[in-house]
Amino acid sequence: MTTETEALTIDELAARAGVTVRTVRFYGTKGLLPPPVLGPRRVGRYGREHLARLELIEELQSRGMTLAAIERYLGQLPPDLSVRDLAVQRAVVASWAPGTVETVSRAELERRAGRALGEEELRRLAAMDVVERAGGADEELFRVDAGLLRLGVELLDVPLSHESVLAARAVLTEHSRAAARELSRLLRDAVADKDARDVRSLSARMHPLVVQALLTTFQRSLKEELREWLDEDG
Repeated sequence: MTTETEALTIDELAARAGVTVRTVRFYGTKGLLPPPVLGPRRVGRYGREHLARLELIEELQSRGMTLAAIERYLGQLPPDLSVRDLAVQRAVVASWAPGTVETVSRAELERRAGRALGEEELRRLAAMDVVERAGGADEELFRVDAGLLRLGVELLDVPLSHESVLAARAVLTEHSRAAARELSRLLRDAVADKDARDVRSLSARMHPLVVQALLTTFQRSLKEELREWLDEDG
């Protein structure tokens, strides 16, 4: 397992993932995280793959999966998944996040975000419809979309302008809604002669398959577009 240029101490890894050092060690003892690479003075160093796998584990846990279920889930994945592949796995899991909006204090918001949030970062999260100020007499309160918070925080560190991020969001929203409408029409036509119970059963079975198909298709299409772009520049 490589570290892809990053070498984090266990404290740095825990801070980046928004968990405790004890949690990292616990996952390691359970075999959910690969062992670190030993550096000088036998100090363990963790790479981007460790961080991506830790974030996937936390995502699975936040969806209510037990430790045993998480072990089974990870056991079914190829052992050499890249950081990008782990991120896609996490995206599949996160796509089932309910659209829950909660009102929390600034301290709780920053705890969930795994980092301190300055005024500019809060403004950017608000522009992405992730958080909204909710007032508060004695302390700052924020309405936060729990399903989007982790994604929004990660976008804060993407090396793109805020305007570019919002433009990308608009493109994704527009085309995903169009795809959802077309797929919904297709499925309605396919089950027009079935009774309501069969329709609900088919919908429950198709939903995760459609989400996975969309993510996989988009990932492969994006790889092809980026490859063509890089080839043109090269």
